[in-house]
Amino acid sequence: MSTFTKHKKSILFSKVYMCKSWLLVLFAVGTVLGCGNTTKQNEKIIQMNEEKTAAEILGNVDYQAICYGGYRTNTRKVQPTLAELKEDMLILSALNIKFIRTYNVHYEEVKNLLEVISEMTKENPSFEMYVMLGAWIDCKNAFTDQIPIHNQESPRNAVEIEESVRLANEYPAIVKVLAVGNEAMVKWATSYYVTPNIILKWVTYLQSLKKQNKLNPAVWITSSDNFASWGGGDTSYHTTDLKQLCSTVDFISMHTYPMHDTHYNPEFWGVLPYETSLTQEEQLDSLMNRATTYAKNQYYSVKNYLKTLGIDKPIHLGETGWATQSREQLYGNDGSMACDEYKSALYYKQMREWTNKENISCFYFEAFDESWKDVENPYGSENHFGLFTVDGKAKYTLWDEVNKGTFKNLKRNEKKIVKTYAGDKNKVMLDVKIPLVNN
Repeated sequence: MSTFTKHKKSILFSKVYMCKSWLLVLFAVGTVLGCGNTTKQNEKIIQMNEEKTAAEILGNVDYQAICYGGYRTNTRKVQPTLAELKEDMLILSALNIKFIRTYNVHYEEVKNLLEVISEMTKENPSFEMYVMLGAWIDCKNAFTDQIPIHNQESPRNAVEIEESVRLANEYPAIVKVLAVGNEAMVKWATSYYVTPNIILKWVTYLQSLKKQNKLNPAVWITSSDNFASWGGGDTSYHTTDLKQLCSTVDFISMHTYPMHDTHYNPEFWGVLPYETSLTQEEQLDSLMNRATTYAKNQYYSVKNYLKTLGIDKPIHLGETGWATQSREQLYGNDGSMACDEYKSALYYKQMREWTNKENISCFYFEAFDESWKDVENPYGSENHFGLFTVDGKAKYTLWDEVNKGTFKNLKRNEKKIVKTYAGDKNKVMLDVKIPLVNN
């Protein structure tokens, strides 16, 4: 090879090397700039989430709501791990659930849940999950061997409220609602209920913190309670304190449970004589339509009560649901025959359709079965309100979602999300009992 040829190749190599070097520099700069842009975009999304208010989310069909507890054993002494909480959030997010309701702050679960949601949002800013944070409220001597004093409160209430405020301030991008008490005013909660003045005291306190900028002014304050507690039932609840409470909350969070009233007030329950000639599924459709109408009527009874007070406040469903199993005398085969996966699926579908149409948020009860609620009776209805079983099987309500691949690559307790009853509808229907009027 000639010296000239070597010189040409050397020059060519230098040019190529320089070009490659410049390309590497440009790539590196682009990467840095790209990362910078991505970081800025992520920060912008997180800021937008923080600025998103309860007023924007509640009643918005793009933000489906559900009640959530992550406990997987028969005791709350065993707290769900961070990894387990993340599993659950991924499952719910796949269902387009973006708003969850919790019940108290005196366990590690809620603090850990907020931490998990915060981390998931940082990892993936398009992930959205907001929280209606519950503060548990009860009366003096509640859940003790002493007589409950309903017009005096437990000293623990103040601790719950202050911790709720702390968490709301620590996670302003996530906590959008504070709920003072869960079914804390309804009088059938004989072991712990309080008179409305106690709920009013704490709601007023939280509203004052907002005015002082000691609590995010955009956080909405409510109490989550039975429809009767909000004036939609017995007139004995129609007190001056309740009226003031209705004026002080930002919205009404009411509960309705036709399933329970299949025993306690079964005016709507049972297949009518003229319906016995219908097919089984037609009978069940008609039966559950009446159950849904019953729930709607309770909602409108609260709305009408507020109207008589001259109060115009949004009303959302803090709870409604239908258990899928019961071996109790009240709702099982020896009682109202209310509980099975088929009836539960009909109720879920009908309630979602109605609330979405009316722009009502429905914190459906609940996401997952929780077996700690009735330890003495594993087959008791309270343990079986979930859309999923404890081990993560999708109940009949969600079988179509399994078919669509909604839960692909998602697991609970290291198990893939599969259908209950091995996906055999005939087996589901074998557990369905049809109550007859005057049966």
